[in-house]
Amino acid sequence: MRASDLSITDEKWRAIVENDKSYDGVFLYAVKTTKIFCRPSCKSRPPKRENIRLFTSAEQALAEHFRPCKRCKPTGQRLPDHDWIAGVAEYVDSNYMKDLTLHVLAEISHGSPYHLHRTFKRIMHVTPMEYIQRTRLKQAKKLLICSHQSVAEVGENVGLSNIPYFITLFKKNTGYTPLQYRQLESKATQKGGTQHGTSNE
Repeated sequence: MRASDLSITDEKWRAIVENDKSYDGVFLYAVKTTKIFCRPSCKSRPPKRENIRLFTSAEQALAEHFRPCKRCKPTGQRLPDHDWIAGVAEYVDSNYMKDLTLHVLAEISHGSPYHLHRTFKRIMHVTPMEYIQRTRLKQAKKLLICSHQSVAEVGENVGLSNIPYFITLFKKNTGYTPLQYRQLESKATQKGGTQHGTSNE
């Protein structure tokens, strides 16, 4: 356990679950899965107990690379939009295989779906859902080239378990079905070159 960590007692856990304001200033809690830290009184949905770390100060949490919650502002300052969206994008990059929706992203980033959608598009120039799709397709391309997984397995592993939808989406974005893409890339590798035109990125 790091020196900055406090033990998560039943008392502190109850304070988090009940959003107890009387514990503000006593400790802060950080969520390992989202890399966000909050005041005990934060109205965001409580995380799983095993995913929590406690700190005595915002400086300690920041030093461990956690970001302040946009909702409860544990540093007393507003989190810059670029930092907020960077955190959301990092979460997608690490969790693209999960069932991600705008509401899920808003919940883990402690913002409203509307504000997240608007801010994400302004900063990233794509909507959150477009970013999720782009990330999934990027990973699908890697798996098609570097693994022997079936098209169905690739789709499942990148969060696109509806295979007809996965194939349609892939073809819309690359001009090829996943199987055609794999075959073209395989031929290009055998020739010692890169197949052009297999990606719109």
